[in-house]
Amino acid sequence: MITKENILAIAKKTILSESEAITKLIDFLDENFYEATQRIYETKGRLIVTGIGKSAIIAQKMVATFNSTGTPSMFLHASEAIHGDLGMIQNEDIIICISKSGNSPEIKALVPLLKRFGNILIGITGNVTSFLAKGSDYVLNTTVEMEACPINLAPTNSTTAQLVMGDALAVCLMEMRDFKPEDFAVYHPGGALGKKLLLRVKDMIEHSLKPQVTPETSVKKVIFEISEKRLGVTAVIENDKIIGIITDGDIRRMLNDVDTIADLTARDIMSKNPKLVSSETMAVDALNILEDFSITQLIVADNGEYKGVLHLHDILKEGIV
Repeated sequence: MITKENILAIAKKTILSESEAITKLIDFLDENFYEATQRIYETKGRLIVTGIGKSAIIAQKMVATFNSTGTPSMFLHASEAIHGDLGMIQNEDIIICISKSGNSPEIKALVPLLKRFGNILIGITGNVTSFLAKGSDYVLNTTVEMEACPINLAPTNSTTAQLVMGDALAVCLMEMRDFKPEDFAVYHPGGALGKKLLLRVKDMIEHSLKPQVTPETSVKKVIFEISEKRLGVTAVIENDKIIGIITDGDIRRMLNDVDTIADLTARDIMSKNPKLVSSETMAVDALNILEDFSITQLIVADNGEYKGVLHLHDILKEGIV
């Protein structure tokens, strides 16, 4: 009978087996890895990554990683390659071929065709004496002793090793290209990740209202301004300078402390030296400021000029968190 303890034990064994398999890859890193990385970095062509079966799935993931980190890449399915798709390969392209055994029929058919074009071929294989290894210019060894699969058949440790070897290549190339967060943003303009990297405060306040009062504005009118602009806050402006802020929280606290508001002005209840950000501030940095000070609004100003109010809800609507 399979119990909860059995299931958890099997899962832990699988994870441990895969982690040990990839740890052993360190011992396989050699001159081949260095030279292959250099050639990819120096090429003016693209990186073509091919494989079949589960290796093809790993190849697709590698291509996605390479493309998003500055190495132009394309996926070529090994079986489709020998039926016409070889036409996508150009003279200066470098090819990575992934295969655990390195001896599958498709790989044996493909390797001579790839070599015929004269392109550099990098083999990622778990068999360094295989047909693929012998036909490659550089061999990246991903040998595993066994699969995590209980019958030692389903690709588990072997595909994880392939994946990690691809990640090692991608990270090395990132370092060589001095790839920065702003470079990453160019390739990830969409979704929450893209917004974290690209979205600025000015993008969120462009069409927002600008609640503001003077220091001498009556509290009654302050309440009207906050209610009308619906941002829960107003800036206090004197001689075109921001001298304070009044939030709806300030209003509630005032009402608890006084019996009448008839003689009160904005100056009497405002908080001085409000937190300011420029319109060029990254949205994610503005969010950090809001969290650090446990506040929900920030006054936006450029060189002292009042630009508007950024509300926590503006950031939440963009899906950054």
